[in-house]
Amino acid sequence: MPTETAYAKINLALHVRRRREDGYHELETLFAFVDAGDVLTGAPAAQDSVTTLGEFAGVLDNPFDNLVARALNVLPRPQGLAVTLEKNLPVAAGLGGGSADAGAVFRIVEALHGLPDDWQARAAKLGADVPACVLSRTHVGLGTGTEQVDVEDDLAGTPVLLVNPRVPLSTGPVFKAWDGEDRGALPQGPASQIAREGRNDLEAPAISLCPVIAEVLAALQATSPWLARMSGSGATCFALYETPEARDAAAAAMPAGWWTMAGQLR
Repeated sequence: MPTETAYAKINLALHVRRRREDGYHELETLFAFVDAGDVLTGAPAAQDSVTTLGEFAGVLDNPFDNLVARALNVLPRPQGLAVTLEKNLPVAAGLGGGSADAGAVFRIVEALHGLPDDWQARAAKLGADVPACVLSRTHVGLGTGTEQVDVEDDLAGTPVLLVNPRVPLSTGPVFKAWDGEDRGALPQGPASQIAREGRNDLEAPAISLCPVIAEVLAALQATSPWLARMSGSGATCFALYETPEARDAAAAAMPAGWWTMAGQLR
């Protein structure tokens, strides 16, 4: 029974360049993945099924419409797959949780049967982050995020803390609240330089809709990370530290009501 972690996706930098005529936005982002997340197990079965458990299982309203079920639907296989999803990541949190779950399904199917040659196109139809989440490694995403560009990854193993105030924030309204100003391209260089010199253009619009994000960022900044920023469209924020001890001390300093996850970058 293959078991896969749906690694939490974070955007170390996210530059929104313009709104496209198709309604999507032209993005430049530095994707990175934490070595923790949801956990999926797949077992051969007569027909496909999805069983959800874990802290955030109750938030997934329709098990037949979540990205796990949709990923199963787009992948040809000789037999069904019974998937158990342990939902540890908050939903609508800027962590690509659903996309990461779909990416894990692709890897489970790959282990059992292999993937079709056009797997990337199938993944992109499920969501802009899904192809990145299948690979789950640090890289630059262009276009809507589906175009993958390799980058020198000098951040693997970096201690990271994720913090979410337990407030869901949908992506659509955040993009709608973006002011439309192009603040320039993603920096060049290794991942650490792009992260340091980059920004998240959705931070300000997200804070305007969900002011507690500013409190999360301030709490993280107070723990002296070398970088603290919001991920994706929020409301999760992350902080990168020099040592696991500094990360763990920061986690202990967060308010008890907030969700936290400690790990390291893959």
